[in-house]
Amino acid sequence: MKKQLFITFLKIGGFTLGGGAAMVPMMQREIVDRNHWLTKEEFLDIYAVSQATPGIFAVDMASHIGYKCGGLKASICAALGVVTPSIVIILAIAIIFSQFQDNPWVEAFFKSVRPAVVALLAVPIFSMARSARITWTNCWIPVLSTVLIWLCGVSPAWIILVAGVGGYVYGRCIGRKDKNTDSQ
Repeated sequence: MKKQLFITFLKIGGFTLGGGAAMVPMMQREIVDRNHWLTKEEFLDIYAVSQATPGIFAVDMASHIGYKCGGLKASICAALGVVTPSIVIILAIAIIFSQFQDNPWVEAFFKSVRPAVVALLAVPIFSMARSARITWTNCWIPVLSTVLIWLCGVSPAWIILVAGVGGYVYGRCIGRKDKNTDSQ
């Protein structure tokens, strides 16, 4: 299992442009759809925890998935797998980039990659919204959160804290009422 996790995350880390969030669709395809190591719900839970965990998002996702699949050693293997391509690529770029940084082809490549990264980020957002049971009645929560962060400059940490408290209160008060109604 450790070797499979390392190779899977090595492939994910090596063939994904755009950072940790852009890796999510490939992670879901490999971990949930192809290998069936986690359910979609487990994957979504790990995604949420990884967003709230300090550190590099891709490493957090890999280590949480590795731990869930095979414990501490599997967690380390998955994390090493996802960072190894980046380390190698960054070292190579650091060695040769200074010679090519003013090349118009290099500049054009980086400008052309940006729209693809936006598309790669949009796909998992809509997929996870379905999995998280976001409907027309509760879609105001992520919309309001986005507006508060983007337009009002509210720190995401405050949004996470308020959402956590709100979820807890909802689960304790309203969730309890729903259970009582269902059991009658």
